[in-house]
Amino acid sequence: MPKLWNETIEQHRRAVRDAVVEVTAALVAEHGLRGVTMSRIAEGTGIGRATLYKYFPDVESIMSAWHERQIAGHLQELAALRDRPGSAGERLTAVLDAYALIQQRRHGHDPEISAVLHRGDHVDRAERHLLRFVGELLAEGVEAGEVRDDVSPDELAGYCLHALAAAGGLKSRAAVRRLVRVTVDGLRPERGPVRQITSQGRRGI
Repeated sequence: MPKLWNETIEQHRRAVRDAVVEVTAALVAEHGLRGVTMSRIAEGTGIGRATLYKYFPDVESIMSAWHERQIAGHLQELAALRDRPGSAGERLTAVLDAYALIQQRRHGHDPEISAVLHRGDHVDRAERHLLRFVGELLAEGVEAGEVRDDVSPDELAGYCLHALAAAGGLKSRAAVRRLVRVTVDGLRPERGPVRQITSQGRRGI
């Protein structure tokens, strides 16, 4: 089969898959997980049920694919903050601030939906990636003298992510910022300098 034809078929499959995921996420948000059937998803996507089952076996697998896509987007957002100009401490604070806001937004999910979303290998892979990602940024901070060196970056990464998980129970942006500030304070060298608020309103390490 010609390469161009193969690429066209693959593009079509990706488009159908993306449409199924988007329609399902919208239906679940409106009706809840139990209120959505494969028939309703097929109808909303404009494809037959038999075609839908070629892509996904059930509603939960579609929501898992949606969640995996959301996680990938969050990781890209954090990577962009890590790679922007600024000191290691400033970039680390920006990453932790964004991560805490993600945790706060997650708190609004229905418990039943959350139970489905947080199953699967993709969640474990993302958590390992995030620990390594934050650990590498912390190691940069140690080298720059902006992060304490009496605890390993890997341990500090676990501390940061566990501490900021508490943002899920916070109601306001201001409360999230206070939590980030307290978390960042625990990363400072014991006798290191304290930076002032940056022009963007974020505190450096």
